[in-house]
Amino acid sequence: MRQRRVIINTDAKNEADDQFAIVHGLLSPTFDVRGLIPAHFGTRRTRRSMEESREEIDLLLELLKMTGSVTVANGAAAALPDERTPADSPGARLIIEESKLASDGDPLYVAFLGPLTDMATAILLDPGLVRRPVVVIWIGGSGYRGYDEGPGIEFNLSNDIHAANVVFDSGITVWQVPRDVYTKVSVSYAELEERIGDAGPLGRYLIEQLHEWNAACHPAPIESRSLGDSPAIALMLFPQSGNLRVTPAPRFGADGSYLPGSNHPIRVAEEIDVRFLLADMFAKIRAFGRERAS
Repeated sequence: MRQRRVIINTDAKNEADDQFAIVHGLLSPTFDVRGLIPAHFGTRRTRRSMEESREEIDLLLELLKMTGSVTVANGAAAALPDERTPADSPGARLIIEESKLASDGDPLYVAFLGPLTDMATAILLDPGLVRRPVVVIWIGGSGYRGYDEGPGIEFNLSNDIHAANVVFDSGITVWQVPRDVYTKVSVSYAELEERIGDAGPLGRYLIEQLHEWNAACHPAPIESRSLGDSPAIALMLFPQSGNLRVTPAPRFGADGSYLPGSNHPIRVAEEIDVRFLLADMFAKIRAFGRERAS
């Protein structure tokens, strides 16, 4: 089977949706997962966010019976101090080394489910990387179409605006999934129970940790959650599952606003095939549960 070379960079313990995206990626047979990179998610809730992401990745690998079979390379512990100074890490070095193996017929896809710190660092350490066949898929930034959701700066952007500017200015291939698109990948508690409630310890963990996060962190009554990181997996599985519009690359202001930028072309997702995404993910989790039960 032909495979797509993939790295997943994830702030895995930030919320409750990274877990679904990581599992979906690892259970997809067309992915050759070259590594998982735990990412920081700022200091608002913890002073060891990258380390907590690493611990969550390790737990998921244990539930998937994949401990030791997938490379895990820690990312930076904090955001870039400015747009010129890299935050060196094993994760950034992994991106550089894997990019050197990419070819036009076999590009490297790097999915970022949190800040772009490690991609920006890789570019600053090895500027030639931007001329290699590497596709950066980023879940982040506010919407472009005037009906964005959520107050303030989009969370993933807020955790490293300098890094976002480095990446968007660089000319590397970028597919962006902004907030007004990724928030529409919602699942309800009832759907989760129906789809993966009987999918063994993995399914139970995914559901329970989502309930726990909502109970601890959501300010209003709720019985659902957006699996906002999962569009990155769908786009790597089947790029035509998203409607991507070509637009000039912007820069980001300190308030998260879009400013005139480098004008390098990037692709911005305006729609994701949510039916395909969720059906494929739930089917793979259920199949894994049946396999482990047999």
